[in-house]
This record gives sequence, structure tokens and C-alpha cells, in this order.
Amino acid sequence: MDAMAQMAILTAATILAAGAAFGMAWAFLHGAFRLMQPAAARPVRPRLELVQGTRAAARAFGRS
Repeated sequence: MDAMAQMAILTAATILAAGAAFGMAWAFLHGAFRLMQPAAARPVRPRLELVQGTRAAARAFGRS
């Protein structure tokens, strides 16, 4: 009877340890994926103004 109780305790402890290991592995993996996500940055608006060289090039191609 004593051997059956020890086997039951060993089995319960093993199942508890496996569950804790799985939970910790999942939590660490979840945290690693959260850290790997790119940072949320403000959207960069494109600059719409033309620089002086672009205006000159557009005028030169527009004439020909």
C-alpha cells in the first residue's frame, strides 16, 4: 500500500512539474515574440515639395 501511495505522489508531482515547465516555456516564448515585434512608430508622411534640381530636370524634359 505504501508503494502505491509513493507512486501516486511521484506521478502527481511529475504531472505538476510538466505542467509548470510547459507554462513557463509558453510564457517565455510569448514574451520573446512580443519583444521581437517592431516598435510602433509614427507614420512618416512623404515630403511632397520638389527640390530645386527636380524642378530643373522636369523643365528640361518638358521642353523636348
